[in-house]
Amino acid sequence: MPPWLQWTLIITGLLAIALLVAFILRQSRTLQEGKKRQAKTEAFQKERRESMVESIRVLAMAVEEDQMEYSEACLRIKGLLEHVAPELLEQPPFRIFQEVHDLIQHMPTHRTRQETETRFVEKMDRERLAVEEKHADAIRRAATAIRRHPF
Repeated sequence: MPPWLQWTLIITGLLAIALLVAFILRQSRTLQEGKKRQAKTEAFQKERRESMVESIRVLAMAVEEDQMEYSEACLRIKGLLEHVAPELLEQPPFRIFQEVHDLIQHMPTHRTRQETETRFVEKMDRERLAVEEKHADAIRRAATAIRRHPF
């Protein structure tokens, strides 16, 4: 084999090796960046979940100390539980949050409430207070249980 062909094959082989090394390094960096992004996302989700659990506990404590209306607490706790542990909404004593939500979800809130006729709002308030009164004991028990629940 002539020397020029040997050198051509050696140079071609070295170029192929260099290209493969560059490709491997690029893929390795891409994998490391992906792992970093995934770790960052997992940390964010964990922090978000812990924040929601803390919010649930604060709301439950507010219910126990009669610092907020039970209907509002049920709506908020139910919304948070849907993200943290939706299976709890089907289990006693936590089922009451879902039940109260279902009973009052049709009622106007926020801006809609302000734009609604006063008589209708008063009627809805009476209905909401009746629901709260009827389920007050169950709501308090559920609030105590959810505050102590290990998430």
